Amino acid sequence: MPSLSSARASNAAFSPPNLPTALFVGGTSGIGQATAQALARSTNGNAHIIIYGRNRSAAESTIASFPKSPQSQYEFVECDVSLLKNVHTTTSELLTKIPKLNFIVLSPGYLTSKFKDREDTSEGLPKKLVTDYYARWKFIYELLPLLKKAKEAGEDAKVLSVLAAGKGKPIDLEDLGMEKEYTLLKEMGNAATYNDLMIESFATLEPTMSFTHIYPGIVRTPIFHPSPSSYFLRLLYPLWYILSYFFSFSPKDSGEYHLYALLAGEKGSFRRGPKGEVLKEGEGYFGTEDARKRLWEHTIKVTEAET
Repeated sequence: MPSLSSARASNAAFSPPNLPTALFVGGTSGIGQATAQALARSTNGNAHIIIYGRNRSAAESTIASFPKSPQSQYEFVECDVSLLKNVHTTTSELLTKIPKLNFIVLSPGYLTSKFKDREDTSEGLPKKLVTDYYARWKFIYELLPLLKKAKEAGEDAKVLSVLAAGKGKPIDLEDLGMEKEYTLLKEMGNAATYNDLMIESFATLEPTMSFTHIYPGIVRTPIFHPSPSSYFLRLLYPLWYILSYFFSFSPKDSGEYHLYALLAGEKGSFRRGPKGEVLKEGEGYFGTEDARKRLWEHTIKVTEAET
């Protein structure tokens, strides 16, 4: 398990001969934002960083914090990833806009207070499951040509999905879309296992690339702030925030660990913990070859992916 100082040293030593291009989906706040900032620092601004998200002012503030160099290329693209049609629109634009892509970091989040009821999008899909899984899969699948271009040029081609590695649960292969039964707890367990299977499937499809699923632990990000309507939670929040310092990470430290996890591992699939450490084999894992195959076929159908 790397220490924070060793993770920082490893990140600081990152010095690619090329100008790396990185896409951060959900990079306007929290872990995605912190990881983007860590990459900008480690490259001294010699990077092309693209942030996808919904909050333009937050993205512009994040970009303003990046170090600048003559080669710096920073941009924001507004996108609500809870709709798969939006994902397809943005990936299609990227395919025509940039020549290659070295890194994809996926950390979109959706916090709901509904433990039993589904909250469906206008496309008829569970909103949380879209941001936790379907949209992530679609970004990777549709941007594979750009990752391939990077790999063909002898450059890095790596993907990091930030969710819940090691926290998976058994999944019902007869209800992969959770049409028969949906609860928040079931979705969280399913999505963790889906992400495990996702990175394994992509690593099998593209064995020269690196695909990582990471569990960030508890990070002091805005997603844990109570809503204005939650009076009781707002009363408890100051106490929780103080106590959390004993068992949580600051966004900046977490960003360093996530960048370390992104850059580590040359090829294959990896499941990692909060400090970028590789998880023990089988830890919180519930995948099988049959599950990988059936989830892949299900996802192709749901996302209307071209095969």
